[in-house]
Amino acid sequence: MVLAMILAHLVGDYILQWNSLAAWKARELKGVAAHCLVLTAVTLFFAVLVDPVFLPWALFICALHFVIDAVGLLYKLPFSPLGRFVADQVAHFVVIALALAGGGYLQMGQLSGVLSFQLSQEMVMIYLLGYAFVTMPAWVVVKFAAYGLVKGAPPEFGGSDKYPAMMERLLIVTFVALGQFYLVPLVALPRFLLEMPRAVQEEQTAVYLAELLASVSLAVAVGLVFWVIGYR
Repeated sequence: MVLAMILAHLVGDYILQWNSLAAWKARELKGVAAHCLVLTAVTLFFAVLVDPVFLPWALFICALHFVIDAVGLLYKLPFSPLGRFVADQVAHFVVIALALAGGGYLQMGQLSGVLSFQLSQEMVMIYLLGYAFVTMPAWVVVKFAAYGLVKGAPPEFGGSDKYPAMMERLLIVTFVALGQFYLVPLVALPRFLLEMPRAVQEEQTAVYLAELLASVSLAVAVGLVFWVIGYR
């Protein structure tokens, strides 16, 4: 259930939060409610799939997700955009941890034992979690990190780089997981050659390089996790 709830969060809060929904959510509470309905459907689906008894706690997660997002919309925290993003995600994961603890799936004093059990018993879920992370979640994390650290400004989510970057990360994860480390530069090189001239022309060189480095690093890290557990 631990991995299932994390995966539900990644799918509901990132993969199924398309651009227009994210913009609506940033403007008004109706958008927050629509986003939370999507997240609720995903969370309940995963809860029923693993253990229907967990449903009340899944609803607890969804209800507090709405509260956190609504508070974030109505009361802007005095942080940078990157700081607000981190605070938002920390709050969501704290709620998930509390629900898992309340449902008997997570004992705070035995976290390492729980994770060890998950690694040995739920390999398919681990792979799904990793591949899900390097799609939309990683794209959002990379944008916030690059713009926050380089410019100290909110990220610009427009542009056509979303899907090429996702495909690049998926390939890198797969090649690293298979031990084909030498293919990583070959995967990253085409996008770099195609997009770097545009980044220079638009005076976005530093941000682009930060995004590229963060994107490749995240993909390599996930691939290394797969490679390590594959040899356990």
